[in-house]
Amino acid sequence: MQGKELLAAMEKAVISGNKADSIKFAKESLDAGVKALDAIDNGLVKGMTIVGDKYAKHEYFLPQVLLAANAMYGGLDVLLPHIPTEDAGKKVVGVIGVVEGDVHDIGKNIVKTMLTAAGLDMHDFGKDVPIENFVNSVKNDNASLIAMSTLMTPTMDGMKAVVDGLVENGDRMKVKIIIGGAPTSQPFADDIGADMHAINAQEAVKKVKGAM
Repeated sequence: MQGKELLAAMEKAVISGNKADSIKFAKESLDAGVKALDAIDNGLVKGMTIVGDKYAKHEYFLPQVLLAANAMYGGLDVLLPHIPTEDAGKKVVGVIGVVEGDVHDIGKNIVKTMLTAAGLDMHDFGKDVPIENFVNSVKNDNASLIAMSTLMTPTMDGMKAVVDGLVENGDRMKVKIIIGGAPTSQPFADDIGADMHAINAQEAVKKVKGAM
């Protein structure tokens, strides 16, 4: 296969959720002289973007999105070590997690996948994340974006605590904050001092790309 054929094959592997093929064609693309960034952007990410569009249109459902994400990450594991340092350094660093007290992480995982596909270097804090982990992420992780989610009303206060903590330690103006999850809203984001609210992964990507 030539370069363009390999890119198309990686795209197809992600869309179909075939991790083995994603890994195979990622390796073959490197052997064929395709630049790692080109393979990521025009192969894996292109496929994940199509999956995201299908999910937004209700043509794909959660299991298909998760399979596609798994396939994308399989290819990424092959390609990321081959990105030149100067190119890797240009990525915006973001942290994402479910706030303390909540363990519902499916939506968070989809948003993380889509933001990674959009070119951000996302650090996944997981679920039930202590407030201080978010607050300290600007210093500890060099984060320019903090993304928080919750599906539970009682844990929404944790989002405000993160914003307040960033104000207190002087890092609030260095980072953009986006929140999401069923009980949250744009008015709530405004009330607590967050920058953005998103109702789904597609909107999150659109708002983050517009803000960074």
